[in-house]
Amino acid sequence: MKIFYSLLCFYTLIFNSFSQSKANALFENGVSEQLAHFRKKQISDLQYTLSFEIPNQKAENINSNLTVNLSLSDLSQPLIFDFKEKTSNIKTIEANGKKLSIVHENGHIVIPVSALILGKNTVSISFIAGNLSLNRNDDFLYTLLVPDRASTLFPCFDQPDLKATYKLSLSVPKDWSVLAGSDVVKKLEKEDFTVYTFGESDKMSTYLFSFVAGKFKSAIQKPGLEMTMLYRENSPEKFRVSADTIFNLHQQSLDFLEKYTNYKFPFQKLDFASIPVFQYGGMEHVGAIQYRESTLFLDNSATDSEKLNRAKLIAHETSHMWFGDLVTMKWFDDVWMKEVFANFMADKIMNPIFPKVNHNLQFFTAHYPSAYAEDRSLGTHPIKQHLANLKNAGSLYGAIIYNKAPIMMRQLEASMGKEAFQKGIQKYIQKYANDNADWNNLVELLDAETPLDMKKWSDVWVNKSGRAIFTDKIEYDSKNRIKSFEIQQQAEDKSENIWPQVFQIGLVYAKDVKVLSVNINDQNTVVKEAEGLEKPLAVIYNYNGFGYGVFPLDGNNLNYIASLKDEMSRASSYSNLYENTLIGNVSPEKAFDCFLKGIETEQNELVLRIVSGSLNTIYWRLLTEKQQNKFQKQLEGVLNERLQANLSANIKKTLFGLFSSIAYSNSAKASLYKVWNREISIPNLKLNEDDYTNMAMNLAIFKHPKADEILEKTRTSFTNPDKQKRFEFLLPSLSKDESVRNAFMESLKDDSNREKESWVSVGLANIHHPLRQESAQKYIRFSLDLVDEIQRTGDIFFPKDWLDNTVGKYSSKFAFDEVQRFLKENPNFSPILKRKLFQATDLLYKAQNIKKETE
Repeated sequence: MKIFYSLLCFYTLIFNSFSQSKANALFENGVSEQLAHFRKKQISDLQYTLSFEIPNQKAENINSNLTVNLSLSDLSQPLIFDFKEKTSNIKTIEANGKKLSIVHENGHIVIPVSALILGKNTVSISFIAGNLSLNRNDDFLYTLLVPDRASTLFPCFDQPDLKATYKLSLSVPKDWSVLAGSDVVKKLEKEDFTVYTFGESDKMSTYLFSFVAGKFKSAIQKPGLEMTMLYRENSPEKFRVSADTIFNLHQQSLDFLEKYTNYKFPFQKLDFASIPVFQYGGMEHVGAIQYRESTLFLDNSATDSEKLNRAKLIAHETSHMWFGDLVTMKWFDDVWMKEVFANFMADKIMNPIFPKVNHNLQFFTAHYPSAYAEDRSLGTHPIKQHLANLKNAGSLYGAIIYNKAPIMMRQLEASMGKEAFQKGIQKYIQKYANDNADWNNLVELLDAETPLDMKKWSDVWVNKSGRAIFTDKIEYDSKNRIKSFEIQQQAEDKSENIWPQVFQIGLVYAKDVKVLSVNINDQNTVVKEAEGLEKPLAVIYNYNGFGYGVFPLDGNNLNYIASLKDEMSRASSYSNLYENTLIGNVSPEKAFDCFLKGIETEQNELVLRIVSGSLNTIYWRLLTEKQQNKFQKQLEGVLNERLQANLSANIKKTLFGLFSSIAYSNSAKASLYKVWNREISIPNLKLNEDDYTNMAMNLAIFKHPKADEILEKTRTSFTNPDKQKRFEFLLPSLSKDESVRNAFMESLKDDSNREKESWVSVGLANIHHPLRQESAQKYIRFSLDLVDEIQRTGDIFFPKDWLDNTVGKYSSKFAFDEVQRFLKENPNFSPILKRKLFQATDLLYKAQNIKKETE
């Protein structure tokens, strides 16, 4: 009653003080732009002092205390903290030594003006920490507060442009280790607990505050800067093979970034923790990076691609120390800026570390397929998106900012020149260090280094969605020489957008390839350099993989692709074939034949991964059941033959992955079982525990007669308890009993069963595998109805992952109709989630136009 009366008095006061619309904007759920702008002007000199008492049992409350020191320059409105927890979690509040009544509404704690003074203020709050972003497990926990989850853990000003320093204290069980953004300065044992006091941190945004605590092992190395790693991996071989490399990759990344930015490593330390159930690949917390353990620790069976992916991940997170942590976006509508630079710099860092890798090819395979997958869908969006309230910031993440944005940035660098681009970046880091900046701030600095019209260039690449569809018009004279060569560009969405870009065209002749450079600035471009040249056997667009869009392709002349000597041109051509198939320019059967030839001949692992992935998708998503039956034996035979050939371990691993995914015929199942049971070995194929686990899951889905025995033997074979828990969670999704699988799906209504999001995604993929969709399709609507709750309770990537692994697995008319019915019956469905739904169902929509028969 005391709280209610205080609220009533308070809101009477504020609504009398200023307009209702202004009050509504300040006190609405989440952090509105209006609230963020006001607090940025109101608050400065911000410091958080936090203590958390972590008990032995994860179900017990975490008692916590917060003291905030800050300066206030405006008392026209109250001081508004963000705390998205139950009011009952707040115990006491004091401001400047005076105890206050608790005023907590719409996720905000309100400190009245009467308790504040201009200048320095101190606010203390005793509370129970929120669990939503604590990721509590039986013997470890970790915070993950991006983008707006800090306020689910403790009261704070949860916006990126209010940077603060932190003084942290953690009380944890005695046998636990800890890691946070600064070093431990004091350690005190109290009965069964140890209290760790950390020194004052560097300045950082709330989403970058973190700590890890639990039963971890620790390793310390000094490859340059001394670094500490917490980990749970218990394989001696994986640790021996991986540990030195992990530390060295961090140092190599750091060295490159210091040189490129001309700015020394900006923080006290660079430590990291590897976490078995981590939701993402990594997260760039200041001084305490978090990684998914399976990505860091590799064994001797790892392919070059897996090693490269690990190195890129480490380089990506280390790049964030400059791009995101040191210089942070003002508002989360520019979250793409930190991600584009992290990816862009990571690609650059790879060049000296992997000198034998074709890095142009690596860039293409890493970014283009994922960018196209979202940009071609009805759910596409600009790189820069509007954000009215921070509560929706999680929806901004996806392939557009992670993959299209680096493509855009590479085009910009190519247009400006590498030296001018780097000079502009160095000025950007220097000017906005320990501060916040937006895209316009960067454009202003880059504009000074180039004659390029940055505003015009940026407007289409950054502020507009979609991609170009290119067509050509080539005329020949009587001597079969090129008379005219014109390229047209049309936006896929039929808008007037024109993407300025540079790329190469390859004219294929019997003995060589004539490569032409093209600079596209208008809807129509005449390639003068081609005039007078002999008629080529084939024209290869985007020969160097720099262009972005769908390029002309002769669907009746595809045999040349596999014979191209340049590996980048092969990758680009295979990718372009896949995109042309999806928009209906090439039939799935013709595309399948071409990709199958690639399987038979390709020797480059990165190119083979494009070929394998494209063929797999066409097989399961675009071919009818009749067509699958026609091609399955042929594909199986080709793969068996290739697996017995004298090929590199990297090629063998990719080929075997494809074989394992389609081995559902009786003969293929028998072969796969023998490999899983170690009855036969394939020459130069290196398999690890994860590979055998995946084989076991596939054999169960493929209804092998010994499925139960296979799963039980796999369950009891784990030496790593974290991996065993994961497999036990997945077992119901693998069951041959439909009622058990149904129970697994029903259990996901309870958010406590969705805590391990990466596990849930795998379980959903098992349930909705193409071979099981007849029994699983009844859960399409169930999955769609739950997605709104998934967004509220899940981390930033989970809503899309949820959709990808449920309705996104289908290509049937039934699934299409279910989506249409859902959208019709939910006219007010969140536009943000509708966009995610359209992205996830792009292949479902495409399949309706492509398939000649319906299921």
